[in-house]
Amino acid sequence: MPILTIESTCDETAAAVIGDDGSVMGDCVATQEELHEKFNGVVPEVAARAHLERILPVIDTAIRQAGISPDDLTAIAVADRPGLAGSLLVGVVAAKTLAMAWQKPLVSINHLHAHLYACQLACDKPIYPCIGLVVSGGHTSLYRLDSPLDLEYLGGTIDDAAGEAFDKVGAMLSLGFPGGPAVSKLAQSGNRTAHAFPRSMIHEKHFNFSFSGLKTAVRYAIVGPGQQDFSKIEMSDSAKADLCASFEAAVVDVLVAKCSRAVKQFGVRRLVVGGGVARNGYLRDQLTLSADKKGYSLVIAPMDLCTDNAVMGAIAMEKIKRGQFADLDLDITPGLQRGF
Repeated sequence: MPILTIESTCDETAAAVIGDDGSVMGDCVATQEELHEKFNGVVPEVAARAHLERILPVIDTAIRQAGISPDDLTAIAVADRPGLAGSLLVGVVAAKTLAMAWQKPLVSINHLHAHLYACQLACDKPIYPCIGLVVSGGHTSLYRLDSPLDLEYLGGTIDDAAGEAFDKVGAMLSLGFPGGPAVSKLAQSGNRTAHAFPRSMIHEKHFNFSFSGLKTAVRYAIVGPGQQDFSKIEMSDSAKADLCASFEAAVVDVLVAKCSRAVKQFGVRRLVVGGGVARNGYLRDQLTLSADKKGYSLVIAPMDLCTDNAVMGAIAMEKIKRGQFADLDLDITPGLQRGF
């Protein structure tokens, strides 16, 4: 019997109906990019209101696509952590209300773990044990995985996430929102060695990341120390491309180096990667080159499952198998939660 999965951790309102064989019976995602574009970033209050308006229509669409009724559902699953407080509340309250009204058990989902499970959805065979990297707008986290639900947190960002740094560089260059994809597009025609940007913590033995210093170095390269007004900068398209390419190379070098070292240190032969930044073409290419050179396998989530979606909520099936259900007093765990 299928399950209904709900995702509302940031600015995507999503629902999916997943069959007990892992098939996607229904899937709907409502984006909010246009709402946040004029602010050059996600505004939590705006995101929460948009979720409130869209959550029930999105759920209804997914169920209609699946051609089922609520009676056919086995359970209702929802991401309760981590994320924006208001956004999480909308999804969790909706899930708890439907679970009570339809008399269905409730399952809680860790959004980061679900991003890694998207890699399993792309494979016919189990991907475990492996090293897992979640790289997105809010998170850069590294794990060792023995199963979908048995994860050891190895390290993560101590300041900006990789995707956040991409978006902020895009904002500095007035490339619109979201800035990350625009930065990557410009980088394709740039010189990746034009700027000697720092590779923070790349040689440290731990598995933490830091991109705040890199972001500051980019800022100094654009306007110089102490300057605040980016609206008056005058840079040619080629200069912008070189800056974006050098910045992207610095981020990717650190991600690839840390992942490669984790694979070697923990004696596993597979790396899995999920999250919005996993759509980045240069990152995918460099991860592939590293895996081929050092002899381990690589699984990157499909492009459509990298950004926030409800299909990856299929990880709830694994919790159902273990009898891990949530109570109706389930609460959210918002914010940048490290260590899980």
